[in-house]
Amino acid sequence: MYVPLLLTDFLDRAVKLYGEKTAVIDDEKVVTYFELNERVNRLSHGLQELGVEKGDKVAILAPNTLEMLEGFYGAFQLGAVTVPLNIRLKPNDYLFILNHSETKVLLVDHELYGLIDPVRDQLNVEQIIVHGGSKIELEENDLNYEVWLDRFSVKPFDRAEMDEKDIASLLYTSGTTGDPKGVMLTHRNNYLQALQVMHHLRVSDQDVVLHVLPMFHVNGWGSIFYYTGNGSTQVMLRKTRPNIIFEKLQKHDVTIMHMAPTVLNSLLQYYDESKLNLNQNVRVIIGGSAPPVTFVAKVEEELGWEFIQIYGMTETSPLTLTSLIRAQHVDEPKEVQYRMKSKAGYQMFLTDVKVVNEEGEEVAPNSQEIGELVIRSNGVMEGYWKNEKATNEVIRNGWFHTGDMGVVDQDGNIEIVDRKKDVIISGGENISSIEVENILYEHSAVIEAAAISIPHEKWGETPHAVVVVRDNETVTEEEIIAFARERLAHYKAPTSVSFVKELPKTGSGKIQKAYLRNEFWKNRDRMVN
Repeated sequence: MYVPLLLTDFLDRAVKLYGEKTAVIDDEKVVTYFELNERVNRLSHGLQELGVEKGDKVAILAPNTLEMLEGFYGAFQLGAVTVPLNIRLKPNDYLFILNHSETKVLLVDHELYGLIDPVRDQLNVEQIIVHGGSKIELEENDLNYEVWLDRFSVKPFDRAEMDEKDIASLLYTSGTTGDPKGVMLTHRNNYLQALQVMHHLRVSDQDVVLHVLPMFHVNGWGSIFYYTGNGSTQVMLRKTRPNIIFEKLQKHDVTIMHMAPTVLNSLLQYYDESKLNLNQNVRVIIGGSAPPVTFVAKVEEELGWEFIQIYGMTETSPLTLTSLIRAQHVDEPKEVQYRMKSKAGYQMFLTDVKVVNEEGEEVAPNSQEIGELVIRSNGVMEGYWKNEKATNEVIRNGWFHTGDMGVVDQDGNIEIVDRKKDVIISGGENISSIEVENILYEHSAVIEAAAISIPHEKWGETPHAVVVVRDNETVTEEEIIAFARERLAHYKAPTSVSFVKELPKTGSGKIQKAYLRNEFWKNRDRMVN
């Protein structure tokens, strides 16, 4: 018997088994799984009236809200493809993504509505619908989400005929080229990812998840599927402010959270300052950059939370490694366990991960020999949207090449030690060095520029600009930073600048960024943070 793995199954299961249970708490809005399903049906009927069909793109620009969650399932029922948008981008970024993806309908939160106005006239989007539209003045042809939604029936939607190989998600990620690439994930990719991750994270119907990690990050690392399917209660969070996180954590008896290391670091700082009295079993899932061992120890010993490190990429749906302590190591000293938990870890179910040298041979498990992480799994993307060349560059001989360099210890734990690609990861966000450099070159005083990652206490690493100034020109560090911040999302802009007479280059003229980075990382045992 062949039954396709479809993402609509997750909400269907929740409605069948947990209909009267609280599904979502979004500040004053509280809905059961029955009520969530009714809103999803209304949305599907509404999108159908707008002409959305199987394969059409529905983009969502919103913080973590009830409306964002239902947007995914409302689109899936039509066989449509969701395009979650990073809320920290600039208008021109949205212009590229929305037009490149061929988005038909854009759902946007009222707080982010202003980001669309500067590029509205250049957009090919047919309809814009605004969450919380009654709170602001809308353009003439835009729709107020709640008013519009109320027009449609709560009756079950007659779904499109779908297969598990159909594309479900189109996720844009920065890489080594200036323009972001659209990662195509199928229903099967997302479905099997959800099953493997919920096993490792021990997700159950007794969980209360606080959605700290943005849902636009690879569907919240797939969390919108496995917490829904298990009937967990999902608490929404608009702003990642430590005081609000701790308030919701205690008020709603939260049991699990996902977040970037920078967010967890802010929670630790707030905890130290406020002297909170915590007595709550919480699992905190961290991914983005490897934390120091002292960081892990503080989370477990002072906050009393279980620390779980994971590794993944958008192209792999995303999670592939976990640092959970295995049975053979439970009697090891805490210091040894904390060291293990600070690593990227070992492969999850349904995933095969190797670290290989340039000849494709696995490196020795000695924590010394460095190779590239390659992955083969059901989570690996179908490819990049309208970019076959880039797809073929990363999927070779049946393996996805991550561009991340690592070592393997004697127990099979992988540790990331460097990056093959010149991607800067700051606060869990991918930043294309080329995109930053293109902006720097627009400055009239800049003749050459390179963007590199340097260590940063709060963000793990941060963009740094190395600039060659034209003869007879003068420019300050502050001016370069301000120039970049006017043209880039602020997290992408350099936070510091070095001025040099010339940039080191190879014989072919390529800038040798490794030499530039070495100066800033020379006192560290690895070139990632």
